[in-house]
Amino acid sequence: MSEVRRATSALLLPLTAAALISLAGGNTNAADISITARLEQAAHEQLARQADTAGLAEPQFTVNVATPRAAPPCAKPVNIEAVDTRTPARMRFAVLCPDAGGWKYEYVLRASVSALVAVTAAPVAAGQMLTAQDVTLERRDVTTLSDAIGSAEAATGQASRRSLRAGEVLRQAQLSAPLLVKRGEPVVMLARFEAIEISTSGEALDAGALHALVRVRNLANGRVVRMRVIAAGTVEPVEMPRPAQP
Repeated sequence: MSEVRRATSALLLPLTAAALISLAGGNTNAADISITARLEQAAHEQLARQADTAGLAEPQFTVNVATPRAAPPCAKPVNIEAVDTRTPARMRFAVLCPDAGGWKYEYVLRASVSALVAVTAAPVAAGQMLTAQDVTLERRDVTTLSDAIGSAEAATGQASRRSLRAGEVLRQAQLSAPLLVKRGEPVVMLARFEAIEISTSGEALDAGALHALVRVRNLANGRVVRMRVIAAGTVEPVEMPRPAQP
Protein backbone atom coordinates (compact mmCIF):
# COMPACT_ATOMS: atom_id res chain seq x y z
CA MET A 1 0.00 0.00 0.00
CA SER A 2 2.85 2.38 0.84
CA GLU A 3 4.33 1.80 -2.60
CA VAL A 4 0.96 2.61 -4.19
CA ARG A 5 0.73 5.84 -2.17
CA ARG A 6 4.25 6.87 -3.17
CA ALA A 7 3.46 6.20 -6.83
CA THR A 8 0.20 8.13 -6.62
CA SER A 9 1.92 11.05 -4.90
CA ALA A 10 4.62 11.08 -7.54
CA LEU A 11 1.94 11.33 -10.24
CA LEU A 12 -0.02 14.07 -8.44
CA LEU A 13 2.92 16.35 -7.71
CA PRO A 14 3.52 17.47 -11.31
CA LEU A 15 -0.23 17.74 -11.89
CA THR A 16 -0.62 19.95 -8.84
CA ALA A 17 2.26 22.16 -9.91
CA ALA A 18 0.76 22.46 -13.38
CA ALA A 19 -2.62 23.34 -11.88
CA LEU A 20 -1.09 26.03 -9.70
CA ILE A 21 0.75 27.50 -12.67
CA SER A 22 -2.48 27.41 -14.66
CA LEU A 23 -4.40 29.14 -11.87
CA ALA A 24 -1.75 31.81 -11.53
CA GLY A 25 -1.86 32.39 -15.26
CA GLY A 26 -5.63 32.48 -15.11
CA ASN A 27 -5.55 35.25 -12.53
CA THR A 28 -3.10 37.29 -14.60
CA ASN A 29 -5.26 36.89 -17.68
CA ALA A 30 -8.30 37.93 -15.68
CA ALA A 31 -6.53 41.15 -14.66
CA ASP A 32 -5.52 41.82 -18.25
CA ILE A 33 -9.06 41.14 -19.44
CA SER A 34 -10.40 43.54 -16.80
CA ILE A 35 -8.08 46.32 -17.99
CA THR A 36 -8.94 45.56 -21.62
CA ALA A 37 -12.65 45.75 -20.81
CA ARG A 38 -12.22 49.05 -19.01
CA LEU A 39 -10.19 50.48 -21.89
CA GLU A 40 -12.84 49.45 -24.40
CA GLN A 41 -15.58 50.90 -22.19
CA ALA A 42 -13.71 54.21 -21.90
CA ALA A 43 -13.29 54.31 -25.68
CA HIS A 44 -17.00 53.56 -26.20
CA GLU A 45 -17.98 56.40 -23.87
CA GLN A 46 -15.62 58.83 -25.59
CA LEU A 47 -16.92 57.87 -29.04
CA ALA A 48 -20.52 58.27 -27.85
CA ARG A 49 -19.78 61.81 -26.65
CA GLN A 50 -18.11 62.70 -29.92
CA ALA A 51 -21.01 61.25 -31.93
CA ASP A 52 -23.51 63.23 -29.86
CA THR A 53 -21.55 66.45 -30.40
CA ALA A 54 -21.41 65.74 -34.15
CA GLY A 55 -25.16 65.11 -34.25
CA LEU A 56 -24.82 61.57 -35.61
CA ALA A 57 -27.96 59.45 -35.57
CA GLU A 58 -27.93 55.94 -34.05
CA PRO A 59 -24.12 55.59 -33.88
CA GLN A 60 -22.56 52.15 -33.46
CA PHE A 61 -18.99 51.38 -32.44
CA THR A 62 -16.55 48.50 -32.48
CA VAL A 63 -13.41 48.84 -30.39
CA ASN A 64 -10.39 46.66 -29.80
CA VAL A 65 -7.10 47.12 -27.98
CA ALA A 66 -4.39 47.13 -30.63
CA THR A 67 -1.44 46.95 -28.21
CA PRO A 68 -2.36 44.41 -25.51
CA ARG A 69 0.23 44.06 -22.78
CA ALA A 70 0.32 42.39 -19.39
CA ALA A 71 0.04 44.96 -16.64
CA PRO A 72 2.02 44.62 -13.39
CA PRO A 73 0.09 44.02 -10.17
CA CYS A 74 -1.61 47.03 -8.62
CA ALA A 75 -3.11 46.96 -5.12
CA LYS A 76 -5.64 49.67 -5.96
CA PRO A 77 -8.06 49.92 -8.90
CA VAL A 78 -6.27 51.40 -11.89
CA ASN A 79 -7.32 54.70 -13.48
CA ILE A 80 -8.03 55.11 -17.19
CA GLU A 81 -7.24 58.42 -18.88
CA ALA A 82 -7.73 59.53 -22.48
CA VAL A 83 -4.50 60.70 -24.10
CA ASP A 84 -5.48 61.29 -27.75
CA THR A 85 -8.97 60.53 -29.09
CA ARG A 86 -9.03 62.74 -32.18
CA THR A 87 -8.87 59.81 -34.59
CA PRO A 88 -11.13 56.82 -33.83
CA ALA A 89 -8.94 54.50 -35.88
CA ARG A 90 -6.04 55.20 -33.52
CA MET A 91 -6.92 56.34 -30.00
CA ARG A 92 -4.48 56.38 -27.10
CA PHE A 93 -5.45 55.77 -23.50
CA ALA A 94 -3.26 55.55 -20.40
CA VAL A 95 -3.68 53.08 -17.54
CA LEU A 96 -2.31 54.39 -14.24
CA CYS A 97 -1.70 52.49 -11.02
CA PRO A 98 -2.29 54.88 -8.06
CA ASP A 99 -0.04 52.88 -5.71
CA ALA A 100 3.00 54.60 -4.24
CA GLY A 101 5.66 54.23 -6.88
CA GLY A 102 2.94 53.04 -9.26
CA TRP A 103 3.19 52.66 -13.01
CA LYS A 104 1.68 54.13 -16.16
CA TYR A 105 1.19 52.29 -19.44
CA GLU A 106 -0.26 53.63 -22.70
CA TYR A 107 -2.46 51.55 -24.97
CA VAL A 108 -3.53 52.07 -28.57
CA LEU A 109 -7.17 51.30 -29.39
CA ARG A 110 -8.65 51.04 -32.85
CA ALA A 111 -12.33 51.79 -33.38
CA SER A 112 -14.76 51.88 -36.25
CA VAL A 113 -17.84 54.08 -36.25
CA SER A 114 -21.04 53.78 -38.27
CA ALA A 115 -24.16 55.94 -38.11
CA LEU A 116 -27.20 57.07 -40.03
CA VAL A 117 -25.96 60.02 -42.08
CA ALA A 118 -27.20 62.25 -44.89
CA VAL A 119 -26.44 60.81 -48.34
CA THR A 120 -27.16 62.21 -51.79
CA ALA A 121 -30.20 60.50 -53.30
CA ALA A 122 -29.25 61.68 -56.81
CA PRO A 123 -26.34 63.48 -58.49
CA VAL A 124 -25.93 67.07 -57.29
CA ALA A 125 -24.44 69.86 -59.41
CA ALA A 126 -21.97 72.39 -58.04
CA GLY A 127 -23.85 75.32 -56.53
CA GLN A 128 -27.13 73.41 -56.42
CA MET A 129 -29.31 74.00 -53.37
CA LEU A 130 -30.29 70.69 -51.75
CA THR A 131 -33.96 69.87 -51.33
CA ALA A 132 -35.61 67.09 -49.35
CA GLN A 133 -35.69 64.98 -52.54
CA ASP A 134 -31.91 65.24 -52.91
CA VAL A 135 -31.09 63.79 -49.48
CA THR A 136 -31.71 60.45 -47.81
CA LEU A 137 -30.42 58.73 -44.66
CA GLU A 138 -28.26 55.60 -44.79
CA ARG A 139 -26.01 53.78 -42.36
CA ARG A 140 -22.41 54.33 -43.39
CA ASP A 141 -18.92 53.89 -41.97
CA VAL A 142 -17.85 57.37 -40.83
CA THR A 143 -14.69 56.39 -38.96
CA THR A 144 -12.56 58.75 -41.04
CA LEU A 145 -15.22 61.45 -41.56
CA SER A 146 -15.21 64.07 -38.84
CA ASP A 147 -17.91 66.28 -40.38
CA ALA A 148 -20.53 63.85 -41.71
CA ILE A 149 -24.03 65.36 -41.48
CA GLY A 150 -26.37 63.40 -39.24
CA SER A 151 -29.77 64.47 -40.53
CA ALA A 152 -31.45 65.27 -43.83
CA GLU A 153 -32.81 68.52 -42.36
CA ALA A 154 -29.30 69.78 -41.59
CA ALA A 155 -28.28 69.37 -45.23
CA THR A 156 -31.49 70.62 -46.83
CA GLY A 157 -31.33 74.24 -47.92
CA GLN A 158 -27.55 74.31 -48.21
CA ALA A 159 -25.71 74.60 -51.50
CA SER A 160 -23.11 72.13 -52.73
CA ARG A 161 -19.61 73.54 -53.20
CA ARG A 162 -18.87 70.94 -55.92
CA SER A 163 -20.63 68.28 -57.94
CA LEU A 164 -21.57 65.16 -55.95
CA ARG A 165 -22.33 61.63 -57.05
CA ALA A 166 -25.49 59.80 -55.98
CA GLY A 167 -24.92 57.87 -52.78
CA GLU A 168 -22.14 60.15 -51.53
CA VAL A 169 -22.00 60.90 -47.79
CA LEU A 170 -22.69 64.59 -47.26
CA ARG A 171 -20.05 66.44 -45.26
CA GLN A 172 -20.21 69.94 -43.88
CA ALA A 173 -17.05 70.90 -45.79
CA GLN A 174 -18.87 70.10 -49.06
CA LEU A 175 -21.77 72.46 -48.34
CA SER A 176 -22.24 76.14 -47.78
CA ALA A 177 -25.13 78.34 -46.77
CA PRO A 178 -26.93 79.67 -49.84
CA LEU A 179 -26.25 83.25 -50.90
CA LEU A 180 -29.29 85.37 -50.09
CA VAL A 181 -27.69 88.55 -51.38
CA LYS A 182 -25.59 88.72 -54.54
CA ARG A 183 -23.12 91.39 -55.50
CA GLY A 184 -24.51 94.05 -57.84
CA GLU A 185 -28.14 93.09 -57.22
CA PRO A 186 -30.79 95.33 -55.66
CA VAL A 187 -31.65 94.82 -51.99
CA VAL A 188 -34.18 96.19 -49.55
CA MET A 189 -32.56 98.10 -46.69
CA LEU A 190 -34.90 97.53 -43.78
CA ALA A 191 -34.77 99.23 -40.38
CA ARG A 192 -37.18 98.49 -37.53
CA PHE A 193 -37.51 100.44 -34.31
CA GLU A 194 -40.29 99.42 -31.96
CA ALA A 195 -43.46 99.76 -34.09
CA ILE A 196 -41.74 101.81 -36.79
CA GLU A 197 -40.41 100.19 -39.97
CA ILE A 198 -38.46 102.09 -42.61
CA SER A 199 -37.21 100.65 -45.90
CA THR A 200 -35.27 102.01 -48.83
CA SER A 201 -33.56 100.61 -51.90
CA GLY A 202 -29.91 99.71 -52.06
CA GLU A 203 -27.31 97.92 -54.15
CA ALA A 204 -25.29 95.06 -52.68
CA LEU A 205 -21.55 95.55 -53.08
CA ASP A 206 -20.82 92.10 -51.59
CA ALA A 207 -22.45 88.68 -51.69
CA GLY A 208 -23.61 87.14 -48.43
CA ALA A 209 -25.44 84.25 -46.80
CA LEU A 210 -27.81 84.55 -43.85
CA HIS A 211 -26.41 86.81 -41.09
CA ALA A 212 -23.37 87.76 -43.19
CA LEU A 213 -22.17 91.39 -43.09
CA VAL A 214 -22.12 93.05 -46.51
CA ARG A 215 -21.53 96.52 -47.90
CA VAL A 216 -24.59 98.19 -49.39
CA ARG A 217 -24.89 101.45 -51.32
CA ASN A 218 -27.96 103.45 -50.37
CA LEU A 219 -29.48 104.49 -53.71
CA ALA A 220 -31.22 107.49 -52.14
CA ASN A 221 -28.04 109.27 -50.99
CA GLY A 222 -25.15 107.21 -52.38
CA ARG A 223 -23.73 106.36 -48.94
CA VAL A 224 -22.08 102.96 -48.46
CA VAL A 225 -22.91 101.24 -45.18
CA ARG A 226 -22.40 97.80 -43.65
CA MET A 227 -25.57 95.78 -43.30
CA ARG A 228 -26.54 92.32 -42.07
CA VAL A 229 -28.32 89.85 -44.37
CA ILE A 230 -31.63 88.78 -42.83
CA ALA A 231 -33.48 87.27 -45.80
CA ALA A 232 -33.29 86.87 -49.55
CA GLY A 233 -32.57 90.35 -50.97
CA THR A 234 -33.08 92.00 -47.57
CA VAL A 235 -30.57 93.58 -45.19
CA GLU A 236 -30.74 95.50 -41.92
CA PRO A 237 -28.36 97.84 -40.08
CA VAL A 238 -25.60 96.06 -38.15
CA GLU A 239 -26.46 98.03 -35.03
CA MET A 240 -30.10 98.86 -34.58
CA PRO A 241 -30.84 102.01 -32.53
CA ARG A 242 -31.81 101.38 -28.93
CA PRO A 243 -34.97 102.79 -27.34
CA ALA A 244 -34.42 106.00 -25.36
CA GLN A 245 -34.16 105.47 -21.61
CA PRO A 246 -36.89 107.23 -19.57
